[in-house]
Amino acid sequence: MKSLPCRAIRASFSDYLDGAVSGLRMQQIARHIEGFEDVNGVRTTGCDSCARELAAWRATQEAISALGPARAPADLGLRLRVAISRERARHNSRLLDRLSLAWENAVRPMLLQVTGGLVGSVALMGGTALLLGVAAAPQQVLANDEPLGAITAPHYLYSTASPGAIVSGHDTTIIVEASVDSRGRVYDYTIVSGPQDEAVRTQVANQLLGSVYQPASAFGVPVRGRVVVTFAGISVHG
Repeated sequence: MKSLPCRAIRASFSDYLDGAVSGLRMQQIARHIEGFEDVNGVRTTGCDSCARELAAWRATQEAISALGPARAPADLGLRLRVAISRERARHNSRLLDRLSLAWENAVRPMLLQVTGGLVGSVALMGGTALLLGVAAAPQQVLANDEPLGAITAPHYLYSTASPGAIVSGHDTTIIVEASVDSRGRVYDYTIVSGPQDEAVRTQVANQLLGSVYQPASAFGVPVRGRVVVTFAGISVHG
């Protein structure tokens, strides 16, 4: 059997310890490290240097195995959902900021001018109607008509999570200000009153992330908004 050099032997240590080498290569490594006796009874000593190298590899492998599989944090899924929601909100906020800038610089001044002119025209027409004794005919108003400048706040629809009280160390009310994106989902929140330990924050986040809202709107267009949510806190004593 052909003897392999030390470099080739050491390159196979990882696969050797994992049992991922062929039977021939495994025998070559064993003969190189432990030595062997040829057909004439002549004993060839093993390679001490490679033996020490293999022992170091084996010790490292055993130490890693003793650690066991790494466990993900219990709230990893929650953290990922919050991070994804915040990233989506930041992406959407760029468009909203551009629309807001256009509104402040162009549309709003124009509407103020048109509104001022409209008020003057209505006042003039109203005075003329009184002088002539003419009554204006009633106009039909549609149910979905919105007044100029109408802005609505988010409106709670339902929750995919089972609603319940927040278990904390005290019987107290927990008040939360939540940010709702244009799709009606909570992407951030702040506890403004009540306990703020990690257990409470996790429970609050689970409740909020399962809540679905009708998003806020400006002129009929869904936009981001904020709501104030109140939770009942209960204390459980063992």
